[in-house]
Amino acid sequence: MTALLLLPLVLPFALPALARRALDRLAPPTALWAVTVSAVVLGGCSLAALGAFVLTGLLKLPLFAALGELVQPLHTASDLFVLPAAATSVGALAVCGWTLVRSVLRQTRAFRAARTEAGGGPAAGDLCVVDSPRPDAYALPGRPHRIVVTTAMLRSLDGREREALFAHERAHNDGGHHYFLAAAELAAHCHPALRRVRPAIRLAVERAADEAAATAVGDRRLTARAIARAALAGREAESTRPDFAPAATAGPVPQRVQALLAAPRARHRAGTWIAALLVACAAVSCLASATGMIDFHHRVEVAQGEERR
Repeated sequence: MTALLLLPLVLPFALPALARRALDRLAPPTALWAVTVSAVVLGGCSLAALGAFVLTGLLKLPLFAALGELVQPLHTASDLFVLPAAATSVGALAVCGWTLVRSVLRQTRAFRAARTEAGGGPAAGDLCVVDSPRPDAYALPGRPHRIVVTTAMLRSLDGREREALFAHERAHNDGGHHYFLAAAELAAHCHPALRRVRPAIRLAVERAADEAAATAVGDRRLTARAIARAALAGREAESTRPDFAPAATAGPVPQRVQALLAAPRARHRAGTWIAALLVACAAVSCLASATGMIDFHHRVEVAQGEERR
């Protein structure tokens, strides 16, 4: 059991490198789905493994063994490993929970402030213009979805560039990209290695919106120019938007502009292998955590005298 439950804690360290390769080899929407789902699955499996270690350690204590109605000692690895692993897992889960709560509270405050700011400006359909000297534009989720743009950002772009910028932000709302960013944030609090996957998911979100905007306006060069000018205008402005609100100026803009100016890549066999590796990591992590939990449940039943070894 112990060896199986270590796998979900180790596999997330492979995801950052795979995520970067996926962005290079897969179409942006495909890479976005593959990396985000893998991150969420690996994060959930790592939490399950930590929980199993905690329960195992607790059942080694007389009080919890009595509460669990164990009539004989729980058969596990040496206590020299199980008890420190359980204590470490308790600390890790506490840190995960604390940082997640802090993040949720901070993002909730930012979201409310952004909705209040958007509600105070004139709106034309889904477009909300905020009178501000700070150049900014982003897609704000909610009911209804909004495209928030400041007057300073509008002054920084010409008419056609504004159309490309709006198409980019509408692609975020139409694609539900805020869900992917929220999932990336959640996974990052489940395992420290998954924090390095957040930038890859944000880049995939922006690349997917870039391609959708280029298709909508029919001009990749115009889209690249609009994104570059918007990022240049807002480079020194501090945005108050929540982290799960995607924006055209987010992520490594030079890399995104270069991708737009280049011809779309044909499907490459290496992309299939990267996708297969992502699926394999998620599947192995699920299998290992599920098998470990089932084995743990069986050992508990044996200790309760309900089953034989």
